[in-house]
Parts: sequence; structure tokens; C-alpha cells
Amino acid sequence: MKKTLLMNGLCCAHCASKIEKAVAKLEGVENASLNFMTTKLSIEAAEDKMEEILASAEKIIKKVERDIDIKRI
Repeated sequence: MKKTLLMNGLCCAHCASKIEKAVAKLEGVENASLNFMTTKLSIEAAEDKMEEILASAEKIIKKVERDIDIKRI
């Protein structure tokens, strides 16, 4: 299953890279890709783990950049 998060307020490519790498390391994540230009984070994982992974990803994002508004699309 694939889910996408839109991150309004992502300021730099370095932070985007840190977020992408941290999310990719979460247990159950098959693939994570963050496009800095579109500010979209795509996450692929098993459907039964997705909500838990998305909650963890949102915590990581807020740790790296507090002012990001996160929208699930």
C-alpha cells in the first residue's frame, strides 16, 4: 500500500533528506521517497502497518522541522 504526505513549509533539501532516511528505517517500511520540490513524502508499506508508520513518520517530521504542516493525500 502506498500513502503520500504533503509537507507545507519544508525549508531545505538537507532536512528533506534527513526525514526520508529516518522514515525509510521505520520497521515495516518497504520504500520511502521525499521529493523536496513537490514536498511530497511517499511511503510504501503493508496495509496493516500503515497507520502506525504514518504516525511515526509524522513524529519524525515534526522533530526535524517543527513548523511543517502535514496533510495526508
